[in-house]
Amino acid sequence: MIITELTIPAEQFALSETLSTVPEAVVDVDRVVAHTSTGIMPYFWTAGPDYEEFERAAKNDPSVEELTRIDEFEEGALYRAKWVQNVECVVYTYTEPGATLLDVTGRDEHWELRLRFDDEDDLTQFRNYVSENKLRATVQRLYQPSHPPSRSQPVLTEKQREVVIAGLRSGYYEIPRETRPSELAEEFEISQQALSKRFRRAHRALAENEVTVTLPEDE
Repeated sequence: MIITELTIPAEQFALSETLSTVPEAVVDVDRVVAHTSTGIMPYFWTAGPDYEEFERAAKNDPSVEELTRIDEFEEGALYRAKWVQNVECVVYTYTEPGATLLDVTGRDEHWELRLRFDDEDDLTQFRNYVSENKLRATVQRLYQPSHPPSRSQPVLTEKQREVVIAGLRSGYYEIPRETRPSELAEEFEISQQALSKRFRRAHRALAENEVTVTLPEDE
């Protein structure tokens, strides 16, 4: 099994004009409920209080055919949409065996994807697919869970490391907690939902790195 983390420009994926018009928006894909060869229908979260501005931008975005607000919470809003352009990477991982999409996040006019492949052959097929479709994908990290990243490949991204360190210093991990999630979110100028997802990703990366280390036999 191989984990690949990569980024692609929004103009080669979806919501390019939306992320450009509302640069503070963070879009986290929750799940995909349907897909075709020309589009996908995801549920996704977006953080920020000005949902009307996000919705106006999204409804004028040529990559969006439909947009429906499903629910709204203090930390974000849940939408269902139909994306109809430039979704090759996501469609591939839902139609090809050996490829699984783990995470999709849009921010700052680009998308961050986290993919899992069963083996090297599946990864090579995906690379060929990216090349044939002329996608500008930049690999940020590539590793096997059974072989944790080396010192030259940090387990955590810079943003993940920042929140974990802040959590340790502020007493976030203490029982009971000495600081609230809202306080940490305010410190990093992000929503609680975005903070929570950053923590989850950091914890999962640390867990994957830790539990795949070969342990000594019981004495």
